[in-house]
Amino acid sequence: MKYLLDGQETERLKFRLVQPDDFDTWISLFRDSDAGDFLGMADLNTPEEQCQRWFDICDNRYKKDLGGMNVLIDKTLNKMVGQCGLLIQDVDEIKELEIGYSILPQYQGKGYATEAARKCRDHGFENDYSDHIISIIHIDNTKSAQVALRNGMTKWKRTEYKKMPVDIFRITREEWLKVKSQ
Repeated sequence: MKYLLDGQETERLKFRLVQPDDFDTWISLFRDSDAGDFLGMADLNTPEEQCQRWFDICDNRYKKDLGGMNVLIDKTLNKMVGQCGLLIQDVDEIKELEIGYSILPQYQGKGYATEAARKCRDHGFENDYSDHIISIIHIDNTKSAQVALRNGMTKWKRTEYKKMPVDIFRITREEWLKVKSQ
């Protein structure tokens, strides 16, 4: 399955596919944060509904070869800390390659999102998936915007995505090559 990082590793993280038994751990993202709003799931009433939609979307992406999220396992703790992946998205009627990331609330602020996002960025460019990669970030999600900036991206444009105001952060292959050489 193209775009997935199953089996890849960073210094602290292992990537693997999302599995049904991850549900009970992943639901805390929707219980303990405003992730549902940032991920376009504000129309769903309960964390359980939001989490189920997340899993349905992941499964659909895997089946249709549209990339997808990978579970991030901390190698020392041997626990899921979040998810990150390369996703094919339609933005303003153009197919884009996105780096998406979400970290469980208890593990936020520890650098996991940046570490995983950089791995996805490098994987995307090293495999010639695109000449640029984006991250789609709700305008109020300042933490995710900071991760995009640390990933070498710059704010490219503001648009509407899934009925939400978002900023599109972007890095080109040329910019990535400069970042990698530093």
